[in-house]
Amino acid sequence: MQRRTLDAEYAGFVRDNRADLLRTARLLAAGDPHRAEDLVQTALVRAYVSWARIRTSDHPVAYVRRSIVNAHIDESRRPWWRRERSTDQLPERAEFPESHSLGDEVRTALASLPSKMRAVVVLRHWLDLSVEQTAEWLGCSEGTVKSQNAKAVAKLRHLLAPGGAPPPIPVSPGRRSR
Repeated sequence: MQRRTLDAEYAGFVRDNRADLLRTARLLAAGDPHRAEDLVQTALVRAYVSWARIRTSDHPVAYVRRSIVNAHIDESRRPWWRRERSTDQLPERAEFPESHSLGDEVRTALASLPSKMRAVVVLRHWLDLSVEQTAEWLGCSEGTVKSQNAKAVAKLRHLLAPGGAPPPIPVSPGRRSR
């Protein structure tokens, strides 16, 4: 296939799916629109390079979503190495139009989770992946996905509960409190 045709097909893919990919990335980035843009751009660059192969797959959107998750994990593993430095004061405020608002409380709660735990929550509850799929995407065991999800959901319930209700104290079966 000619490069021009591939480029046009890729541009259509980006046009049709960018908003959805950006919502996924924004959840992973705990609401930070700039970091979400970076994650999507990284994934789209990777997809462009391999577009001739990806376009024939059953789920090209799933490939790019997985690439976003991988970019998020790569970024969280190397927080000391970045091309850009974060500051408290931005020189300007960019407008970030969003058709689906999540709310500041949810973004703040997601931001409080460690990055891998946040990835588990987004994959399991936002993208509705199974435990097995999530484990495969993150390169960990199914037990790790289950335990990270349970801890994350408990923490999110605590953080989002009215009045900040204390989280329930887990009690192992067969053990008694002393």
